[in-house]
Order: sequence, then structure tokens, then C-alpha cells
Amino acid sequence: MTVIPAIDILGGRCVRLTQGDYDQVDVYDRDPVAVARDFVAAGATRLHIVDLDAARGDKQTNRKKIRKIRKAVSCTLELGGGIRTDEDIEELMDLGIDRFVIGTTFARRPEVVEGWSAHYGNVFLAGIDARDHMVYVQGWEQQTGIQDIELARRAKEVGACGIIYTNIANDGTLAGPDIAGTNRIAEASGLPVILSGGIGSMADIDRVAADRHKGVVAVIAGKAIYEDAVAAAEVFGKFPGTDGETAW
Repeated sequence: MTVIPAIDILGGRCVRLTQGDYDQVDVYDRDPVAVARDFVAAGATRLHIVDLDAARGDKQTNRKKIRKIRKAVSCTLELGGGIRTDEDIEELMDLGIDRFVIGTTFARRPEVVEGWSAHYGNVFLAGIDARDHMVYVQGWEQQTGIQDIELARRAKEVGACGIIYTNIANDGTLAGPDIAGTNRIAEASGLPVILSGGIGSMADIDRVAADRHKGVVAVIAGKAIYEDAVAAAEVFGKFPGTDGETAW
């Protein structure tokens, strides 16, 4: 199992939201580029980056900052937030992004993602963000009326190489992950699934490793690392990732 540290960027700053609420923001003073360097120095093999401004549809994005992160580190970068057009994908490919997390477009226009997969290859992770099993999009501000399990079954059909599943109610709370819900998504989809949301301690990560469905391949950790509830060097040393992660 791989542990992937999260770097969420809002207004050029490294932040964490609580339950996806833009009004509940913890701002960390360190520059996202410096944070990326430190994560990789501690042993991270992959970074999960979210452009929160782009995610909610703001014209001002953080792509200049993301470009600097790409230049600063050589590990795998997966990026989510505001990826909705061919132009977005091509710009980000030129920046050197390895995996693209598609949430809003996948939920609303899965046929578009299917076309992207055929054209650009197996580089798309389906972002399924749910509260009470209902999928939310547009920076988690709009409910779609689609059930998470329904969208999970659709992911393989559109050519997604994996899924990132977030239980919004857990995200940023440090209250523990939704292992059962994530296992359910892995079983339904038949794809590699990355668990996101709720990690608050090393014990939480160990519990995921012990209780996960075989299809749950990784865990995203954010606030727990920033607030020193999980030591970066310890967790990346214990869960360093595998060669198989290149497939997703």
C-alpha cells in the first residue's frame, strides 16, 4: 500500500479544508513548493495536488505554482481541480502532470472522459466525492443526485485507470477513514482505489492496510501530516509504495 501526501492549494497557499467547506480553511504558512520538496525528501513517491481555486470554477488558478512543484520534484504527480477541457489536459500535460483526477466532468459527462481516455491514454483517475453516498462536484459545493456506487461502476467503462474515493464527511476531520465505504467502491468498480479523507493517526493508516479490500491500493493523508499527528518520514518509510502504482 502507498501513502500519498496531499497538497491543497488555495490562493497560492498550502491549506486544508474541513469537509470540503471553503469557509473552514486551515492555512499553513509554508509554500507548497517547499512542502512538496520536503515530502519527497522524507520518502514520498507520489504527491496528490488539488487546485482548490480551479475546483470551484474560479478564473484564477494555481497552475504557475503547480509548474514550480513539477520542476522541484521528480516523483509522480496526480492533480485534481478544474480539469474540464482538452485545453486543460494539454496544458497540464505540458507542465508534466502524470495523473489527472476528474470529478465534475466524470459525474456530469462521463462520455467526455471516455473520449479523453481513448485520446490521451490511461492517465485519468475518477474522483468520486460523496456525502451519504451521494456524489458532489464543483469543489464539493453541488450535489449531483448520483450515487457513488453507480459512478464507481461507470469508471472502468470510461477508461479510468483508478478511483480516488473521498467521504466528504470525514475529510479534514482527523476522525478516521471510511474503510467500509472505500472497500465497497473497490468491489463495485474492479479498479484500483485510493482512499481519501479522515486519516488522523498512524493507527488509522495501519487499520486501512489491515482491513482494506485488495483493490484499495493507497491512502491520501493531509492534515494529519501537517499537524504532526503522523510523522512523514515514518509513514513513507513504512508504506513506500510499489512498482505497481505506475498502472494507476
